[in-house]
Amino acid sequence: MVTDGGRTTAPPELLYLLHGDPSELAEALAGMRAADVADALRDLGPDAGAKVMAALPFDLAVQVFDEPELDRFRADIIHRMAPESAAALAEAMSADQRADLVRELQESDRVKLLKLLDAPTRRSLEMLLDYPPESAGGIMTTEFVSIPETWRVEQALRYIGEVGRAKETVYAVYVLDGEQRLAHVVSLRELMVAERGAVVTDVGDQRRPLTVRPLTDREEVARMISKYNLLAVPVVDEGGHVLGIVTVDDVIDAIVREQTEDVQKFGGMEALDAPYMEISLVRMIKKRAGWLCALFLSEMLTATAMQHFEGEIARAVVLSMFIPLVMSSGGNSGSQATSLIIRALALHEIRLGDWWRIAMRELPTGLVLGTILGVIGIIRIEAWQHFHLFDYGQHYHLVALTVGGALVGIVCFGSFAGSMLPFLLKRIGFDPASASAPFVATLVDVTGLVIYFSVALLVLRGTLL
Repeated sequence: MVTDGGRTTAPPELLYLLHGDPSELAEALAGMRAADVADALRDLGPDAGAKVMAALPFDLAVQVFDEPELDRFRADIIHRMAPESAAALAEAMSADQRADLVRELQESDRVKLLKLLDAPTRRSLEMLLDYPPESAGGIMTTEFVSIPETWRVEQALRYIGEVGRAKETVYAVYVLDGEQRLAHVVSLRELMVAERGAVVTDVGDQRRPLTVRPLTDREEVARMISKYNLLAVPVVDEGGHVLGIVTVDDVIDAIVREQTEDVQKFGGMEALDAPYMEISLVRMIKKRAGWLCALFLSEMLTATAMQHFEGEIARAVVLSMFIPLVMSSGGNSGSQATSLIIRALALHEIRLGDWWRIAMRELPTGLVLGTILGVIGIIRIEAWQHFHLFDYGQHYHLVALTVGGALVGIVCFGSFAGSMLPFLLKRIGFDPASASAPFVATLVDVTGLVIYFSVALLVLRGTLL
């Protein structure tokens, strides 16, 4: 690969394919990896990408189209390829990547492609498309090795040698009983070191195989693979029949997408459905404008709150100087708590029923954090007055006490509200990641003003107010 200021550019071999002699293709492609080709195709554009795919050796073209780096670009390339060539590529792709490709296609291209696929491939594809893309069924591959429970190790190894090339991966062999239900899972390594005459069910771990259902969320599948150090996990139906397997590389690809969506939501916007540079101006505005308007309307409540305390501000103008300070402190503490809870929920470190335990942790935490900031705020006002850096008036001690007390209340409330909001959203069926930092900050801004001026009325009554 060639990089230019951090931007990936097409290697000379791909440019050669567009302008060079196709008869010298093999030499031009020497040493190139499928992932590098896939990455570079993103910069060439769909038209050039279709030409490159048509010129590549078929085996390499299939590997390139199987690469996750080409996600969201494959559909545009397929649209510009001859239907027969596109169908041949799709036939040879791994089942899960083929399903992703078909999901990305326009309706007209999808219909054309499905008509050209052979019947078994079409049936497998239709089964995968029935499951949501964020589920185990949506990311599984139907290419796995299964054998009868009566076979011996020697038979199993011979069979793997015969069919292994046609499978995406052979991390493990799935042993089926007489009714074609999953009875046992044995790894390839365990088969290799076992006695050749041993029955396959006597090899490896004798405990019940770990499985997932087709509608299991992909994050749950990822947790299982991580917890038990698996390379693949079988997906079974209600009867225990194996529908497919989810491999560790599929999970990694899925989780990268999931985390990207969560980060974008946490920034206060809809998740992007394509890479940043591929999003048009109109689509980018649509993704961001809705949340931005909602946050703006919410912030209007801040103006309403300030109007309510207009008299207090007029009588004690010095209080207005500290409004940004106390509001931002509450928003920051709320954002911290929200970030921690969302991540803990995602990792299943805490459950929905643990909300009260979290509340009991965040209330004292917020109280201590608020006290620390409050003390710093008091010291700052006292120091500025003492060193004549600013004159807060004859009641500056009370002003300092007001700011310090307000910070304790606002930070404590921010921590509590920020920690409870993800639980509330999850309870009503929304993604906890929707509790974005801007949303929490807006919520705490409004309540923070009420807390600030309530403390001011309590402390400064009879003096400034």
